[in-house]
Amino acid sequence: MKSDEKRSHRLNHLLKYYLQNPTERELFKRAKQMGVSDSTAKDYMRTVIIQARKIYPQ
Repeated sequence: MKSDEKRSHRLNHLLKYYLQNPTERELFKRAKQMGVSDSTAKDYMRTVIIQARKIYPQ
């Protein structure tokens, strides 16, 4: 699996998780469980939160 495919799969998984449990702390923990660095987990968080806001604008 290419790295961009892996990233896309992880982001989709995190987005589904965040839509069910919209807390940043839990999202970060879930991203870290995927074995990524802190900076990558924070990048995933930002991306997922932006995507979630597009789906459900505040």
